[in-house]
Amino acid sequence: MSGHDLGPLFAALADDTRREILGQLASHGDQSATRLAERLPVSRQAVVKHLAALEAVGTVQRIRRGREVLFRVDPRPLRVAARWFERTAHDWDARLEALKQAAEVGE
Repeated sequence: MSGHDLGPLFAALADDTRREILGQLASHGDQSATRLAERLPVSRQAVVKHLAALEAVGTVQRIRRGREVLFRVDPRPLRVAARWFERTAHDWDARLEALKQAAEVGE
């Protein structure tokens, strides 16, 4: 995943419930959809749909333990996004510094 492929990830993360699901998985480890639904103000079926969207962009993985299906965070896509934000912030910092210097010279 490159910075050009981040649109689907950002779209998935734009949803508050999906971000909460990721937070629950990060804080409490592997969990089933049922367990997640117990902690969230949405139905189990809604959690399953949100998990599918997160799985589609690679931020969660499905794990089978016997008959139970658990989900866990896969941080790799989030790391790609973090690196993109860092590069973008660095670029903007450089641009703003150049603008500041140009404004100071023009005074």
